[in-house]
Amino acid sequence: MHVVKNSPKSIDKKCARIHAEQELPVPFIEEQLKKIFKRFDTNNDGRLSRKELQEAFNSLGSYAPSWRAGRALRHADGNGDGYITEDELDYLVKYAVRHGYTVQ
Repeated sequence: MHVVKNSPKSIDKKCARIHAEQELPVPFIEEQLKKIFKRFDTNNDGRLSRKELQEAFNSLGSYAPSWRAGRALRHADGNGDGYITEDELDYLVKYAVRHGYTVQ
């Protein structure tokens, strides 16, 4: 064991390497999230409704997808029409990244 004496916060180098090699959740890159959100445009109208957002957030592992969809809509729906359009999609993606959606 490679512990430095008199240093209670030392970590064994082998232990640190093992933890670094474990698979940890990696944040979605923005392009991945865009593709995922677009996939939930189930009626292919080029915009995401609250219901479609709810399904998307459910697939991303949200504990409260309906609530999260509402919050995302209020954040990203710039014109207030109740939908996320292609022009507003970047705001939705930034919202999701800021709230820590990750690849499992």
